Amino acid sequence: MNRQMKRMQERQERKRGSVSERREAAATSTRKSSAPAAREGKKRTGARQFLKEVRQELRKVDWPSRRELASYTVVVLVTVIFMTTLVYGLDFIFSKLILNVLAN
Repeated sequence: MNRQMKRMQERQERKRGSVSERREAAATSTRKSSAPAAREGKKRTGARQFLKEVRQELRKVDWPSRRELASYTVVVLVTVIFMTTLVYGLDFIFSKLILNVLAN
């Protein structure tokens, strides 16, 4: 079970509390500062647990095949070259226009 699921379960358990507990919690929360609540939400996991979860998530990824990767790379390169050329062309045109206006 990952951290997100644990947090969701904790929230649901807190919501299930009785009405009097909610009223009491609301009354005490107005008295308390927000600093302890902020610290409570920032529980950290160790490096080993983090890497273990990262590995599990990476196993779920649907990685592209070599052929798809090559085609995506070509699309990105063509798009970058086109956009670079377009921006360069517009910059060149506008700079010449401004120089002509200021020179006269």
